[in-house]
Amino acid sequence: MDVDAYLTRIGLARPAAPTAQALADLQVAHLLTVPFENLDIVAGVPITLAVDALFDKIVRRLRGGFCYELNGLFAVLLESLDYRVTRLSARTIDGDDGAEGPEFDHLVLRVDLDEPWLADVGFGDSFRTPIPLRPNDVHVDLLGRSYQLVVNGNDWDLQERPTPDADWTTSFRFSLVPRNLADFEDTCRWQQSDSPHFTQHRFCSIATVDGRRTIMDDRFITTSRGERTERMLEESEVAELLDELFGIVHWTT
Repeated sequence: MDVDAYLTRIGLARPAAPTAQALADLQVAHLLTVPFENLDIVAGVPITLAVDALFDKIVRRLRGGFCYELNGLFAVLLESLDYRVTRLSARTIDGDDGAEGPEFDHLVLRVDLDEPWLADVGFGDSFRTPIPLRPNDVHVDLLGRSYQLVVNGNDWDLQERPTPDADWTTSFRFSLVPRNLADFEDTCRWQQSDSPHFTQHRFCSIATVDGRRTIMDDRFITTSRGERTERMLEESEVAELLDELFGIVHWTT
């Protein structure tokens, strides 16, 4: 792991020590510079979870990826900076019918300092800073959205609400059983071949200081301070937008 090259990619200097504040800075910087995207899946380019391949794609070629790639490489960066990291398996929860995804549907990270924290740079529009792994503590992120972790039997649920008067919804469910990155390989292959979300849609999404910008199929969506705008895209615009707004140059369908 070329730590300095990775830190340059996300625009940070090397932290002096593995602290909670440095962890938060790393997560925020990652979300603001590395997009959540499935362009390789759309293009039929196989995704490997070998760390050197992830580093080449995300750091050297300035690409993004999905959870296995983004959190897979972020975990190695954190370990290289002397953080104690545990890879955890999560199952996404469908917001419409509450259906639970398969085991290894999502990779999320536990980071142990004076207390354990939940870190995630690979779930798209989710919590900006790490969340203390404490049940029922409400965590308000940088955009004013609320999150909490709720114990559910042997599992934990990540719940969120966009405003104080909204209902809590569950984003994903995870256990604290330690996993290896290789444990996610089968589901990673399934996501590339059979997952409706990843195989039937094209998306590229990145956080901004006050919101988010997203290409979803033939739409360009931006949010800023809670205001959402959307417009249809001409296919001829996509490559230019990927370059100018997401930093992605080397991509073809």
